[in-house]
Amino acid sequence: MDTKQKRIRVLMFPWLAHSHISSFLELAKKLMNQNLYVYFCSTATNLDSIKPKISPNHSLSIQFIEFKLPLLPELPSYYHTTKGLPTHLLNALFKAVEMSGDGFATILKTHNPDLLIYDLHQPWAPTLASSLNIPAILFYTASAAGPFFAFHAWKKLKGEEFPSPEFYINDCFMPTKSSRNEFGRTPPDSSNTEKIFQPFRHSLDIILVKSFSELEGKYMDYLSILLNKKVVPTGPLVRDAIEEHHENAKEILEWLTKKRKASTVLVSFGSEYYLSNKEREAIAEGLELSEVNFIWVLRFPVGDKDKPKLEEALPEGYLERIGERGLMVEGWAPQAKILQHSSIGGFVSHCGWSSVMESLKFGVPIIAMPMLMHIDQPLNARLVQDVGVGVEVKRGKDGSLEREEIVKVIKQVVGEKDGENIRNKAREMSNHIKIKRDEEVDEVVQEINKILHKGGLKIHDKKVNV
Repeated sequence: MDTKQKRIRVLMFPWLAHSHISSFLELAKKLMNQNLYVYFCSTATNLDSIKPKISPNHSLSIQFIEFKLPLLPELPSYYHTTKGLPTHLLNALFKAVEMSGDGFATILKTHNPDLLIYDLHQPWAPTLASSLNIPAILFYTASAAGPFFAFHAWKKLKGEEFPSPEFYINDCFMPTKSSRNEFGRTPPDSSNTEKIFQPFRHSLDIILVKSFSELEGKYMDYLSILLNKKVVPTGPLVRDAIEEHHENAKEILEWLTKKRKASTVLVSFGSEYYLSNKEREAIAEGLELSEVNFIWVLRFPVGDKDKPKLEEALPEGYLERIGERGLMVEGWAPQAKILQHSSIGGFVSHCGWSSVMESLKFGVPIIAMPMLMHIDQPLNARLVQDVGVGVEVKRGKDGSLEREEIVKVIKQVVGEKDGENIRNKAREMSNHIKIKRDEEVDEVVQEINKILHKGGLKIHDKKVNV
């Protein structure tokens, strides 16, 4: 008998971004251990990159389903992912995904899952599922504080002051109409409110959030009240460092081993943001003047014909001046392995949520440097600073990064005695994560059970040995 038919079948449908896909994949692994069979749906480009990350044991409980996008002239198949996608093509990717609803409906009809777990950028997915009597829940892969801040502001709740005054967005981070074409982001006006609410409203009974209560308990409670749905944390869902394979890992770790304990910072701004020339110059000068050791992961868009050579992208003579104090890594690096190394004392980060989760799992304090046009990043930076696990690098009034501010914050977090409280708090968060382990996933399963029970199913009614 086919064992797949004896299990609760869950279709997971993440957005086409690396951080979203990795979050869904880590949750999938947790659910597999709870006797669920997972259909994992994404484009061929993304599936090819994650299939090697699945262990033989997990491969018994997961089936990859290709989500086909139309081949638009400006969007060849290797751009059916946000990883390495030039920013001016992001709108084209959104368009292609929205054009693929019929194909996704066919996937739902063919595999007939017992549950759909969908992502923020596919608000039409739960509607399709509902038409086929398939329950659907949202898995929000960023912080709970972000949507709480947005919903409170955009709904303009009368007579209620915002309960967390530490949260605000400086003017330099507010997107403008002119920024929409380049970054695919719309200013937070009332005309767009309904589209923002849809994925949350359509989630049945609960919303899964990639977080944990020690970090965001009050914001999850606030969000639950606003949405009238239970907000359930999944935990940080960080991939085990041992699973990371990188051709330069040995060289990087050998370089790190030569450095003193907590003397080095990792500098990385995620897989989807590319520094401007001015940002790159300010960061380079700040790292040089800080006098700390650093590993800097520098990325450029895939297929960029104007991509400079590494030496050309940095100030003249930079590599010679920093010498053995700095290690430049172009493209990709084993981030988890680096962060868990004892020589790392800080993480210069854009504050993408997955990077925040990784940093806290390994107890590394954050030098928060959110990037322009990404509203979630400055909010994450405010959260990091408010909780006490990092310090934000303040920008100038025009939004520019200033090398003096970069130097000050790096020294505060890594080198100064005053930074001991920050380092202790980061280690405390790491201990919370280690102690709780899979408690959050147990709660996720309990809540899923409640939803399935309404349809006459229950996860643990169908035990199958793997």
